[in-house]
Amino acid sequence: MWTEKMTSSKNSVKADPRPELKVTATTVHTYDKPLQRKHVKSGALDPVLVPGGVAIETNKRRKDAKVIPEPDWREIRLDWKQLPSSYLKLSKARLTTLVVLTSMAGYAMAPAPFEWSSFLICSLGTGLVSSAANAVNQYHEVPFDSQMSRTKNRVLVRGVLSPLHALGFALASSAAGTAMLYFGVNGLTAALGLFNMVLYTSVYTPMKRISIANTWVGSVVGAIPPLMGWAACTGSLLDGSGGAFLLSAILFTWQFPHFNALSWNLRPDYSRAGYRMMAVTNPDLCRLTSLRYTVALLVVSAAGPLLDVTNVWFALESIPLNAYFTYLAYKFYKESDSSSSRKLFRFSLLHLPALMILLLINKKHWASHGSDAAKDSIEVSVQPSIDSLITPPNPATLGLKLGPVIETS
Repeated sequence: MWTEKMTSSKNSVKADPRPELKVTATTVHTYDKPLQRKHVKSGALDPVLVPGGVAIETNKRRKDAKVIPEPDWREIRLDWKQLPSSYLKLSKARLTTLVVLTSMAGYAMAPAPFEWSSFLICSLGTGLVSSAANAVNQYHEVPFDSQMSRTKNRVLVRGVLSPLHALGFALASSAAGTAMLYFGVNGLTAALGLFNMVLYTSVYTPMKRISIANTWVGSVVGAIPPLMGWAACTGSLLDGSGGAFLLSAILFTWQFPHFNALSWNLRPDYSRAGYRMMAVTNPDLCRLTSLRYTVALLVVSAAGPLLDVTNVWFALESIPLNAYFTYLAYKFYKESDSSSSRKLFRFSLLHLPALMILLLINKKHWASHGSDAAKDSIEVSVQPSIDSLITPPNPATLGLKLGPVIETS
């Protein structure tokens, strides 16, 4: 009866337009056959018997399973073989090298005799102080470096060195570097190095997350090493010519197009880490600032002969170099893409060494203080001999005792 009704209803109702459901046969484990399973870890799929003798697998955890939570910390084991390379990374070796080279340029440009001992001590002391500053910087920025692709592999982020180890390295480097500059060079150079380290670690580093003014503070930090080299050679910054501040001004203006071009392609990283850079918060100002300071480099370079530091040829020879730098900054300002920013950044790495070489080639006064000293010593040594020719010698000075002469016939 039920079959007939179903048949009549099928004839009266139109065919179902939906596609037929195809059922495929699957193989399951039956109860009469033992279930072959390997060891199952806690939280994996567990076999459960259901009526009918069929064993199916569900993702229900066993009640007796023990969940072992992961620890929030792990022991950092020091690898002594990797310690030198870890220290180089903690010191930001390439940045420290640039700092040392600029201090060397300041020493070489100073109008005073070149002394290898003070030159080497100044270079080594500057490198140690810079290494200490970079180590403290990385210590403060571990939570933020871990969010950036460019810095996520730093030694403190990866746990290669412990934070306490990094602070110990910074303390030892700063103490050794400052002592070398104070006792091996002079107090002014040591004071400049210590001031620059404090400015970098205590002002620039926290300001990166507060205001875009951090770029200007960072440029001041980069402009101090030439002053250290100049002070190491002459013992003063106020020698009347202002040459020390010429090198400092060149470093200060160069850093804006250099860093702004670098930060342009790192905007996602800086934004993710919470850094307030011009490229992130004010892209228009970032591009305009780069152009402004490349134009300022033309003016600063032209001041070399006016400050009696270089000859006129430096002002002329630096024009093509600075003009092309300005052209790349203008392209970056107009196009504002990754290609133009990358070209500007790469050329900045060539621009600074080339400009420093031109400064040394066209230096106006080579060891002028030394030549004056030599001239004075020559005058002192020659003057007694001339006086002895003009005036007869005193017998008393010769150690002779002359008695009266008696003439006899």
